[in-house]
Amino acid sequence: MSIEVFETWSLYLGIGGLILFMAFIMWDLARKSGAGKFGTFVLFTALGLGLMGFLIKTVMVEVLLS
Repeated sequence: MSIEVFETWSLYLGIGGLILFMAFIMWDLARKSGAGKFGTFVLFTALGLGLMGFLIKTVMVEVLLS
């Protein structure tokens, strides 16, 4: 395995792990604050939009540069 392949897989796994951790943090925040169903929806929507923006930007850069 070359260094480039290792770095690419490490990046994808690391970012994927951080995304999953962010989702866990949002769920835990909603649960501990007693937000209810609507509050949980708002939390996931508001905080998830920033996460989706990051993912969309990453995909667009890869598509446009290739």
